[in-house]
Amino acid sequence: MEVFANMLIVFIRVLIVYTLIIGSLRLMGKHQLGQLQPSELVVTILVSNIATMSIEDTNVPLLGGIVPILSLVCFDVIVSAIMLKYKAARRIISGTPRVIIRDGVIDQNELHELRFTIDDMMEQLRGKNIFDIREVAFAIVETTGQLSVYQKFDARNVTADMIGLQGKPNDNDIPVVIISDGVVIESGLSFCNLKREWLDKTIAANGYQLREIFLMTCNRSADYLIVPKEKKNQKNKEGGK
Repeated sequence: MEVFANMLIVFIRVLIVYTLIIGSLRLMGKHQLGQLQPSELVVTILVSNIATMSIEDTNVPLLGGIVPILSLVCFDVIVSAIMLKYKAARRIISGTPRVIIRDGVIDQNELHELRFTIDDMMEQLRGKNIFDIREVAFAIVETTGQLSVYQKFDARNVTADMIGLQGKPNDNDIPVVIISDGVVIESGLSFCNLKREWLDKTIAANGYQLREIFLMTCNRSADYLIVPKEKKNQKNKEGGK
């Protein structure tokens, strides 16, 4: 019975800490791990360590973990506000972007100062489908450690503008999800400026019921795609206007 009680206590502590961390991360912003500024990364590491101690050691009062986590999050929000207002604070806390390649020439001094190895540089270039340094006009190490690359003109992918192609009026209309696993996504319908009545008629015209649709996308020109849920001897149906 005592073991069950301890398990229940741990479960409740995990639930509380988990909810607290999710709320804290939402408050801190939506940066991905690879896009965290140094101050944000420090807060993330500290929060995870404090949360782990609060969960593992039931002898530590739960409040002893909640207060430090909330304090760190508040401190991070304050620091973010200061950085937003003062450029000097941004430069001190997060640093500044540094150019490591100019016109295909590597700035070795910058690499040494950043402690950015050749392997690091080449790995990030390959991640952008660049295998020849001579194709690079500028490469900049951002404050997050990510590499931003501006290619030389003759090394860039060909675009419609370069060869003078004229697009159709709806070529820039992006498709969004309006049905996901049988559930209507109202925000998607609103984005496409479409009504539920149009959706119901379109589904019926293609011979489906709402619950039979796995995915449906549509753009503002009402060009849509329907992917039904998998059934034997049933083929996907693609629709147009």
